[in-house]
Amino acid sequence: MNISKGEQRVLHVLAQGGLIRHERDPRGRISRIDCFTREGYVLADCTLDVFQRLRRRRLIASSNGGPYRISLKGRTAVRAQFDNRM
Repeated sequence: MNISKGEQRVLHVLAQGGLIRHERDPRGRISRIDCFTREGYVLADCTLDVFQRLRRRRLIASSNGGPYRISLKGRTAVRAQFDNRM
């Protein structure tokens, strides 16, 4: 699967235990997202556009309205790196 650098960066953060919190507007659409690393830092590279592409490809998923995390398909799509710390 062809994944851009920004998408790879977000998937690496999620694979290490990060999460994406989302907010919905009154119409029910996702209007704002924040990507957190496992240490609690915010990843600035995670934009709404990158989020939508990952969700459309089913590389991230949410269960029971909770935060978005990496899915099994996302774990297999992320490229292994020697040291993928940011």
